[in-house]
Amino acid sequence: MSESSAQQRTPIIAGNWKMNFDHLQAIAFVQKLAWSLKDVRHDYNDVEIAVFPPFTDLRSVQTLISADKLSLSLGAQDVSEFESGAYTGDVSAPMLKKLESAYVIVGHSERRAGYSESSELVGRKAAAAQTVGIVPLICVGETAEDLEEHGASAVPVQQLIKALAQLSADAEFIVAYEPVWAIGSGEPATPEQAENVAKALREVVREQKGDDVANATRILYGGSVTSQNIAGFMKQPNVDGALVGGASLKVDEFSRIAQYKKHVTA
Repeated sequence: MSESSAQQRTPIIAGNWKMNFDHLQAIAFVQKLAWSLKDVRHDYNDVEIAVFPPFTDLRSVQTLISADKLSLSLGAQDVSEFESGAYTGDVSAPMLKKLESAYVIVGHSERRAGYSESSELVGRKAAAAQTVGIVPLICVGETAEDLEEHGASAVPVQQLIKALAQLSADAEFIVAYEPVWAIGSGEPATPEQAENVAKALREVVREQKGDDVANATRILYGGSVTSQNIAGFMKQPNVDGALVGGASLKVDEFSRIAQYKKHVTA
């Protein structure tokens, strides 16, 4: 991959709130985040910032972003593979589209582990999102046991192969590598580990979707990301951003992560 290819990809810092904040707390958080980024004159064309609230907060956040003309991007944390029907508790892609969700997370490790979601199902959810023009953020990653048994990148690569098999050739998607052993542990992967897996994942995209898609696809790292370690990850040529969990719930910390370029050194 050429350096120019990496430079053409706009980095994205994505905040996954998980099951936190009611709609009033969400409004207050987004207002504070927007003020914080305005104070440092953040260039959203240089680094995209996206928030992924719970379903119950989406309308409130979407209304705020629209009314105040904020440059923040909005995403959802999950989506049904079905367009409509008798699926109590599910939320469809067309519903999310009406709320102006630009992105949706599919295949997060917590969904895979807690709800037994297969990579094939993840692919179908991603395809459902693509059908209405929502960009799926496809999560892949391994447990500590997987890493010891299969080695680096083996499990994430297989997860991505199965998910991408469900997608159309020309649709946009994002990939997030989130090692389960790093999430919430305070012990992130090293930048070199993240780069090695991201490089392997990009080769999967290249093999399945071709050079143009591989060069354009953003690949993120997620797992104990902080303002102290983000610069190291972002120096890697195949890492195009971060999927941030716990740190995305703290306005000042998330803002500092978004401003990682101030901390990147040659």
